[in-house]
Amino acid sequence: MSIRRMIENNEEAGIRPSKTYQSFVAAAGGHRELNFIEKDVRNYITREVRNVSEQEDAKEFGKYLLRMKEKNPNFFFEIQLEEDQSIKLAFWADARSRAAFEYFGDVISFDTTYNTNRYNLVCGSFVGVNHHGQSTLLGCSLMKNEEIESFKWLFQSWLRCMGGNAPKGFLTDQCASMKRALEACMPTTVHRWCIWHIMKKIPSKLNGYKGHADIEQEMSQVVWNSHSKDSFDRNWNDFLLNFGLADNKWLSDLYEDRHIWVPIYLDQHFWAGMRSTQRSESMHSFFNKYITRNSSLIQFVKQYDNCLGSREQAERESDAADFHTLIPCATKSCIEAQFQDAYTHAKFREVQAQFRGKANCITKLKNSALGYSVYDVGEQVSSSIFNKFVVTYDSVAAEGDTVPSRTKCVKLRTSKPSVTEIHTGTMEQEGKEVTHTHQEQPRRATNRAKKQEVRPIGFSFQNICEFASESEELTAILHRAYDNVVAEMESLKAKRKGTSSLSHEDANLESVNELQSPPRIRTRGRPKNRLGSKLEKQIANATKKKKTKVLSEINMFDAASAAHSNCSQYQGHVMSYQFRVPAAGDNSLGV
Repeated sequence: MSIRRMIENNEEAGIRPSKTYQSFVAAAGGHRELNFIEKDVRNYITREVRNVSEQEDAKEFGKYLLRMKEKNPNFFFEIQLEEDQSIKLAFWADARSRAAFEYFGDVISFDTTYNTNRYNLVCGSFVGVNHHGQSTLLGCSLMKNEEIESFKWLFQSWLRCMGGNAPKGFLTDQCASMKRALEACMPTTVHRWCIWHIMKKIPSKLNGYKGHADIEQEMSQVVWNSHSKDSFDRNWNDFLLNFGLADNKWLSDLYEDRHIWVPIYLDQHFWAGMRSTQRSESMHSFFNKYITRNSSLIQFVKQYDNCLGSREQAERESDAADFHTLIPCATKSCIEAQFQDAYTHAKFREVQAQFRGKANCITKLKNSALGYSVYDVGEQVSSSIFNKFVVTYDSVAAEGDTVPSRTKCVKLRTSKPSVTEIHTGTMEQEGKEVTHTHQEQPRRATNRAKKQEVRPIGFSFQNICEFASESEELTAILHRAYDNVVAEMESLKAKRKGTSSLSHEDANLESVNELQSPPRIRTRGRPKNRLGSKLEKQIANATKKKKTKVLSEINMFDAASAAHSNCSQYQGHVMSYQFRVPAAGDNSLGV
């Protein structure tokens, strides 16, 4: 029994069967000391642990959500149902995710994948960035399809969960359904397409042209190194004319949508260092390690809970490191020292990269009047290439000489934790005092409560029956009343059975026991890891027909993305910094 229990615990923790078996071998002192082999462990997992029937899977999924709600009142979930009570859409978020949204919910990355379970449901993850630059989970969803109405329901549920506060920025892949749903649900939110997904399509989209390698390189230069909207428009038109691409529909469509993917059109907004949905995709890669095509709903939600726990632990370790250690300053600057004192290690390293980048800049005073000084700044990219910028400085206010430590950006996005935060984290916000040490305790408590509710009703019925037995007339009255009550109760139950949604506010054991699993999807071969858009499928088919070798993905993106994560955005009237993403191989990060 102890071995079985360990197998079950390791499976729930996401430990692979091979690792579990090796732990038994190590404990026993060798393979010969065990009376079972690794295949027996795998068979036990398949037969006993993962063998959740499709009829019971949805019910167990609903019961798990109920238990989480009973353990913590701030747990949130909503489920939309088909007419047959099967799950169509589901969304849930725990108390820590809801608390984290208050601090890090200004910019959200959302992405979908379908390698989730036996029902081929689409998994969607809402991901933010915390004060250490780490990914933080802000909700999870399962969807039967990717239609506009499905995304509308999901985004509305997520907004209700987060108190109705829409984020300032929302980053997705190039999905038309998401785009339209976001426009309807979050009209004030700035929507951004994942530039990585767009740029990686260049080889397959343009490899039919002569000199496509040069085309790819030039397009990357235009996208990453245009320093203003006007210069991008000019450079883009020159690029199309030089390579005879003016009639290319894919490029024309991209230009029409340039305001939601080209950096120069979006970098005036705060994005927490994100330009792609790779943070969301990294969450999905976690699931892919432990979830297979035959996995059940209950397995998936448990693995998501494990992922939440690992993210929480990583944040706590970083908090402790920030509190107990110190990164030395790289310069004698008093400004750098202020950043050292206020910022987390991860964010302070980004600031230090900016200070090192000053060595590549040549500054010249252009003019000075009414307390404002205007400088020409030349940033040396290579031995013969300089990028030119104009920086305006308010020498009267001199606000640029100190760190604005009281601003919301500093306090919530980059500041070190206090002693109290190190020890308590967000426990009070989560309502941890109501948690149970064993997940079966809430179920037993619910059963006891129901028995206590039914007991006085039983006493009342006994009294009524005793009273009705005094005469046939009274008995007839009781029978008529009984028939009416039964009919009314059956009507209410039938009405509830046909309900189209289930919420954490009104769900109970009876309602989740009526849940049905979606129809199982039978497929052949190994499933893809990620749900590709219709456009991506067309690209894949076209590439297959041509039987041409697709070029490797652009290396420039990695250099540009890394550089951007090291850039701090200063807003306001004091300084008008202009940033750019350097070309590949350029390590300078000056302004």
